[in-house]
Amino acid sequence: MNTRVNINFYALIIGTEILNSRREDKHFKFVRDELQKYGYELFATFIVKDDVNLMKSCYELIKKDKDSILFSFGGIGSTPDDLTREISAEIFTNKPVVRHKVFEKNIIDKFADKAYPHRVHMVDIPEGSELLFNPVNNMSGFSLENRFFFVPGFPEMAHPMIKEVISKVCSTRLEKFRYTLLAQTSEETLITQMKLLPSHIELSSLPVFKDGKANVELSLSDYNEKEVKKYFELFIKELKNHNIAYELI
Repeated sequence: MNTRVNINFYALIIGTEILNSRREDKHFKFVRDELQKYGYELFATFIVKDDVNLMKSCYELIKKDKDSILFSFGGIGSTPDDLTREISAEIFTNKPVVRHKVFEKNIIDKFADKAYPHRVHMVDIPEGSELLFNPVNNMSGFSLENRFFFVPGFPEMAHPMIKEVISKVCSTRLEKFRYTLLAQTSEETLITQMKLLPSHIELSSLPVFKDGKANVELSLSDYNEKEVKKYFELFIKELKNHNIAYELI
């Protein structure tokens, strides 16, 4: 897969136990930081219950985004609450799961008779799936269309798998340029200038109170350094025209 800027990365973290505080999520920070190494960012992250309709809705939303890449964590085991395999098959292939023969052999080689009657169902995955190697116990994850990646919920297994995927998807590091200032004024002063920004320039405007007075931290970023610097200079010009003090961060 060729590296490109217009990728919308999604993380779908499936786990009722995270939402009811029985476990802490470790996936969001991992994916965020791993993507950042290559100059990419997450587009959205969902933490959802093991709920059929909710999972279907999330997968449908991500599927409809032509620029999406999905990292889906959890729900690919053999217990009754592991719903990901069947739901992903329905949404992404519009077909039922099928038995993956290589995965089946791996399960039988590892567990022999104990592969039955439950573990063997982990090999029933969406048609056309490619296996993702699990370095911990060889109980594979799977991918579809080289865009949608499904891994276990255990960080020890999932993170090496996703790290390998990201290294291939983001084969060349992008550099995103950011310019930031802190101005002694409210956001209101700069809104007119904000509206002139092209949509691809990322704007961050954060109100800050210092000594009880309104300040604003304004940050612009983009992959085109020359362009983002040009628009940043327009904000500086606006501040100078109004004799508003600011500092670069």
